[in-house]
Amino acid sequence: MSGIGFSILLVIIGLATGVGATFVGNRLKENNASSKVDKMLNQAKKDAEKIKRDAILEQKEEQHRLKMELDKEIKEKKEEIKESEARLLQRESNMDKRDEMYQKRELALDEREAKLTDGLNEIQNEKSKVEEIKKEQLDLLEKISGFSKDKARELVMKQVKENMTKEISEYIREQENEAKLVADKTAKEMIVMSMQKYAADIASDQTVTVVELPNEEMKGRIIGREGRNIRTIEAITGVDLIIDDTPEAVVLSSFDPLRREIAYVTLQTLIKDGRIHPTRIEELYDKVCKDMKQKIIEFGQEATFELGLTKFDPELIETIGKLHFRTSYGQNALQHSIEVGHLSGLLAAELGENVALAKRAGLLHDIGKAIDHEVEGSHVEIGVDIAKKYKEDEVVINAIASHHGDTKADSVIAVIVAIADALSASRPGARNDSLENYIKRLTQLEEVGNNIEGVEKAFAVQAGRELRVIVKPEEVDDLGAHKIARDVKEKIEETMKYPGTIKITVVRETRAQEEAK
Repeated sequence: MSGIGFSILLVIIGLATGVGATFVGNRLKENNASSKVDKMLNQAKKDAEKIKRDAILEQKEEQHRLKMELDKEIKEKKEEIKESEARLLQRESNMDKRDEMYQKRELALDEREAKLTDGLNEIQNEKSKVEEIKKEQLDLLEKISGFSKDKARELVMKQVKENMTKEISEYIREQENEAKLVADKTAKEMIVMSMQKYAADIASDQTVTVVELPNEEMKGRIIGREGRNIRTIEAITGVDLIIDDTPEAVVLSSFDPLRREIAYVTLQTLIKDGRIHPTRIEELYDKVCKDMKQKIIEFGQEATFELGLTKFDPELIETIGKLHFRTSYGQNALQHSIEVGHLSGLLAAELGENVALAKRAGLLHDIGKAIDHEVEGSHVEIGVDIAKKYKEDEVVINAIASHHGDTKADSVIAVIVAIADALSASRPGARNDSLENYIKRLTQLEEVGNNIEGVEKAFAVQAGRELRVIVKPEEVDDLGAHKIARDVKEKIEETMKYPGTIKITVVRETRAQEEAK
């Protein structure tokens, strides 16, 4: 029994020991887990603190970067504002100078008006003196000569009339010379200033176009069997094809630039396509004609855009574009119209007129040339009808009608357009003139001078820019020479059309000749 009890006791002790060891092991595990958790929490707190510090640092760096960018942008804006202020100050200074110039002009005009007024007063005083002298002479003649009062009055009036005619002619000549000097100087300043602001390239249009060929074989294909291809091209395009010994080239000749351009595009397309026969030529010609209409509209739109003009009827835009394919003495009509528009705008700005209206009148002044080959009448009459059709301003209509002097100019803008038209046409190289027209103009110029009474001979010199008139000294006096110069000028302006200006010089020479024997 004692052995069994002891075994049981050992078992109990073993169980107790196992339970205690298990409990102690579990406690140790729990303590280890708790310490690990604490370590992980501490590490997490440290990582969180580090992330927080990094985030704060990044935020501060970002704020600093944004601040630097903002400061840079503010600095750039300040620089732009300073530049704008400088430009505004410069513009204001220019406006002040212009105002000062206008004030000087007004003072000059006031002085001129005062001089004219003084001159008229002097004439009135001279007239009063003449009346007194006339009265004294009448009384004296009645006493001495015994003439009747009416006869004496007739004699004195004739003498006074001769004296006054000479004095008035001399005064008019002096005033005209003075007025011409002032007017010419002012006009030249304005025209030169406008021409300096606008300078366009000069390029005369030719009546031929050269088409380059890839090889000599292409000439034979263009001619076709028995010449059927070349005959078809010339028949439907209205353009002459010149095929000579020039290597790899064909020349298109026509005085109509639109026909020549259509033929050029058609021939280029045929060469690229390779299929050259009458049916294909007609198909491509029809297609090119349709495409050319859109191209004409683009030319018209580009012209209005260049001048900064708006509110044009689409049909009028197309008519403007057609001017690109019209020429006058080799000068492209559309480029000429654009140039006249620019010059008109600049002159209008100098005179304080409506710039946009002046540009519009300048652009449309030759609009009749776009269809003058389709409608009967001069390009001026056709242009007026077109302007009325599209309800253009009366100023524009009058500018079109008067730019060649056919109608009186009713506005300053109409005169400006005429001046701009003459400037554009008379620039050296702007227009070509044929020898026949040149000789005809010189002959007509000399005839105008020779048909004036008292003229011995007239000579056109300086390529028609000057007419020298030699008068008969026994029939024409010095004052009469000035009258002949004025009569010749008016006759030339009425009967002739010419580019630029013509100077008239009247020469009166008296020769005394004797022969010693």
